[in-house]
Amino acid sequence: MKPQKLTGWGRTAPTTAQVVHTADVRAIAEAVKHAGPRGVIARGLGRSYGDPAQNAGGTVIDMTALNRIHRVDAEAGTVDVDAGVSLDTLMRALLPFGLWLPVLPGTRQVTVGGAIGSDIHGKAHHVEGSFGDHISELDLLTADGEVATLTPADDLFWATVGGMGLTGVVLRATLHLNHVETAYFLVDTEQLGSLDELMARQSVDDEKYVESVSWFDAVTTGPHLGRGLLTRANHATLDDLPAKRRRHPLRFEAPQLLVVPDLFPPGLLNKVTGRVFSELWYRKSPTKMGAVQNITQFLHPLDMFGEWNRGYGPHGFLQYQYVVPFGAEDVIRHTVRRMTETGKVSALNVLKRFGDGNRAPLSFPMKGWTLCVDLPVGAGVHELCEELDELVLAAGGRHYLAKESRATPEVIARGYPRLDEWRKVRASVDPEGKFASDMSRRLELS
Repeated sequence: MKPQKLTGWGRTAPTTAQVVHTADVRAIAEAVKHAGPRGVIARGLGRSYGDPAQNAGGTVIDMTALNRIHRVDAEAGTVDVDAGVSLDTLMRALLPFGLWLPVLPGTRQVTVGGAIGSDIHGKAHHVEGSFGDHISELDLLTADGEVATLTPADDLFWATVGGMGLTGVVLRATLHLNHVETAYFLVDTEQLGSLDELMARQSVDDEKYVESVSWFDAVTTGPHLGRGLLTRANHATLDDLPAKRRRHPLRFEAPQLLVVPDLFPPGLLNKVTGRVFSELWYRKSPTKMGAVQNITQFLHPLDMFGEWNRGYGPHGFLQYQYVVPFGAEDVIRHTVRRMTETGKVSALNVLKRFGDGNRAPLSFPMKGWTLCVDLPVGAGVHELCEELDELVLAAGGRHYLAKESRATPEVIARGYPRLDEWRKVRASVDPEGKFASDMSRRLELS
């Protein structure tokens, strides 16, 4: 155990905790049982953008040492894995068996435990749902130091899925997988001239694709406001591949080109650089159907750049993500319009369609549109987000706990109507509130 300063991926609000790094489950249980008044929280690879894996003045358990893949059943399509294993490591192990994780977020640098605690979603949500939908059982270390094995028949299972680590420490899980012939995608890219065109096109034939996502321009104004790129894909079969790639159809192609140095000044992303980036990004991908792309090209381009969050400078950035039901498209339009009007520049913008949500009270996805933008911390950003908060909530939407870093307890309570149901389950296994984080205190979840 040693003191360590921690932040989320947005690099805001650093705090210091006593960090425990061990693969010994008994030692983890002791750390939980003897946690002080500030409590304890588990932490994976720190890819949540805000403060759910920080615990100022308390204990943080670094789970990355718990990193064994115990068993792969290729025929049944299951894997038994420790919670500290990253999705990157897991994909590298699974692909030689022709197995695929049904849910992958925008980065593979996430642990299995973090994926469960955040109930992560990906570009396949409209078909595959979220991470919790593919778990057959998990082992949870609870506040009394005991380990409970949970299945989807248990209320505590669903309180843990999306529960941000506040029901206990996930130690191990069994996941259901998909079978694939290759490690590649057959990708259709369409260049659309406005936000309305983008949403209209994305609403057609989306269910024919297992993966679907769009990028939109949040800088250009006028008739081309929100112009964007719609990319949709299905897993490529062996027959889809060119002859050269058929020799190694399950090859995992995931190079890291560079690690971004920590030397960028604040304000590097501004109206000028944002406009240049958006123009280049839009022009680089003309409409093209049936392109063969690997896992990094299509799903995880940012993984090619280690520590890419440093590019936002020392003040960091916040990722603002919400979901609103179908029929509330005006909230999306208003968001993009207000960003251009206020000069709040975001380059990495995502718009997706969700399918139905699951049984987890704090799971983020629900049927509708989800929008995500990255905003450098600076004057006026919080005020813009507050304005958008009210529109999102009035439309029946909510914000993603794994991304947010500045919401209030009221915003979360209004967005998650089953919050009290979750609190009751949590209190039944942790009546003293031993599991706590900076986020749980800030949002009054503890």
